[in-house]
This record gives sequence, C-alpha cells and structure tokens, in this order.
Amino acid sequence: MKSLCIDLFKNCSATSLAGTRSSRVLTYRFQRTNYQTHLPSTKLTFSSYSTKTCFATLSTVTSEVEEKQTFNPDKAGELVKELRNSFNSGRTKSYEWRMSQLENIAKMLEEKEKEITEALYKDLSKPEVEAFISEIVTAKSSCNEALKELRQWMIPQKVNTSITTFPSSAEIVSEPLGVVLVISTWNFPFLLSLDPVIGAISAGNAVVLKPSEIAPATSSILAKLVEEYLDNSAVKVVEGAVPETTALLEQKWDKILYTGSARIGRIVMAAAAKHLTPVILELGGKSPAVVHSDVDLQVAVRRIIAGKWALNNGQACIGVDYIITTKDFAPKLIEALKIELEQFFGKDPMNSKDISRIVSSTQFKRLT
Repeated sequence: MKSLCIDLFKNCSATSLAGTRSSRVLTYRFQRTNYQTHLPSTKLTFSSYSTKTCFATLSTVTSEVEEKQTFNPDKAGELVKELRNSFNSGRTKSYEWRMSQLENIAKMLEEKEKEITEALYKDLSKPEVEAFISEIVTAKSSCNEALKELRQWMIPQKVNTSITTFPSSAEIVSEPLGVVLVISTWNFPFLLSLDPVIGAISAGNAVVLKPSEIAPATSSILAKLVEEYLDNSAVKVVEGAVPETTALLEQKWDKILYTGSARIGRIVMAAAAKHLTPVILELGGKSPAVVHSDVDLQVAVRRIIAGKWALNNGQACIGVDYIITTKDFAPKLIEALKIELEQFFGKDPMNSKDISRIVSSTQFKRLT
C-alpha cells in the first residue's frame, strides 16, 4: 500500500534562499497544476383482403420515445469538470478530509462485509472464506496502513542543497496530481477496485472508479457503497462497458490506473498519450511451473493445485498457466495431479462449493 501511494505521488522540491522564509508547499502527488425525444413513426394498417380487392390504409401516428440516457463523452467531460472543481477548491488536499474518507472506507468494510461477499459469490461463485481472505482482508490491510502512515507520508522531507545555491535550504514535498481514473478488472473485482482508490484518496486526489462490467454484482455494490460512504463531490463510480470506458478515456486525467489485459492496456496507454497522462498498468501474463523429475512429487503437486485452483480458480497473476517438465516424467506428474485434485475438490471439481468459477455464459463470452 505504501509503495502504491508513493508511486501515485510526484516529488517536488521547494527551495528558499537564506533571508527568506522556507516555502512549504503542501499540495499532494496525483496532481499537475492546470488550471424525450418525440419521434414520428409511420404505422401501416392493412384492412380486409379478398380475392377481388386488396387495399392498404397508411396512417401516421406520433409516439413518444424516451431517449435512453447514455454516458457519452459530453457527460464524461461534465463529470471530470465537477471533480476538478472539487479538487481545485482544495478540499481533498487536507489531512482531515483524507482521514475521514479512509475511516469511512474502513467502516464500510466492517459493516457491509456480508453484502460484499454475496456479490462476489454471484459474480465468481467465490467461496465466503476465500472472498474474505483474498479481497476484504487485503482491502482492510491497505486501508489500515494508510490510516496509520498518512501523516508521515504528508510530511515534507528535508534534503541537502548544492554548494552553488549556498546558503539555501530545500525539501521534497509530495503533491496530489488532481483527478485520477481507476479502471478495474474482474478477477478480484472488489480488491483491485478499492485498493487503488485508497491510494488515490491518501494522496489527496479526486477519483473516478470504473469497475469491470464482467463482475456486475460487485460493480453494483461498489457504486452503491461509494455513494453511501464517501464524499461524492470528489469520489465517483461509473458503471458500464466499452462505451462508458471509451467516453472516460477521451477525457484529460492526471493519472490513469488500469488492471487487465495487455491488449486493452495498449488502448489505455494510447488514449493517455494524447494528454501526456501518466499511467500505471498492471497487466496479465503467463506463469509457468518448472517441475524436475527428482522433486518431492506430492509437495510439488499440492503447491501447483493451490496456486492454480485454490485461489480464485487460477485467475491471479501468480496462477500456474502451464507446466514444463521432462517427457518421461509428464505421465507420472499428470496422474498425481488428478489424484490430489480429487482430494482437494472431489470427483467433480466444477460442482465443488470450494472453487471459484465464471458462472455466466455472457461473462465467459466476454473473456474469450
């Protein structure tokens, strides 16, 4: 958490010459100083038909069609403008505001634990214990560390100056960048949404969170809880899919954090480059396990199973994607994996209540 917050800050030196008061600028590191449509429709009415005559009557009727409210670039621009005004007012920069938001997040995690685990089960069939350990506890840990260390993070650090600027003094001051966009992913939809938001708030920024549409229940609970517990003039959630994300990426942000695939990561970086916006990309990869023929087979197999299926059904950055071993040893390893897998999850792992999985065919199609 500390490293996340530090990376979300930018360092700025404030130097003063002897005889003048030391300038102590306290702006903090996610910042850059920038200042019923009524549609006519035609109804074609056919009357009686006989072997002798056939005629049609054309009548025009006016119907009221309510235009669907879409989150387009204009609405995204208004949202960013609102948050930037809130940030420029200075409200997010104070220690008191940051602490109040972090305390509210901690309170939310305590009071809404059951609702959060239920949403994770709806999206990923994630068992309650796994959801608690891998998402809620980890989010609590990040929040508690920020609450404990925030005052220390905000203190300017004195640094030595060069002899060429004698007799001057200098310090490194952490400043918020401004308005931050967080685009989250589906495999840990709660933790990987809330964790960067905690970092952004700790740094004194306004934040927009775009949860993954592939985890709709978790996206919905995040939108509800953020509105209920946090300052909505500075922290917002935008739900949706590609159109909403595209509209958000067209805006000028002061930092973008994205977790997901390398393919989408390139799109995010290209959009950010238009405004020279700094980005943090946490992208997926492939993790092999190299198994030698002289290993303790049972220990190796159990560790592979734990890494591949016991945590989020392998949908994690440390999940084993493939195994490299010798041709002669492979059959023995495969047989051992089958035996241990059955002991872990039973004869039909896909029906086990102890394993996470994608539960919706729509979700699966979006991932393939």
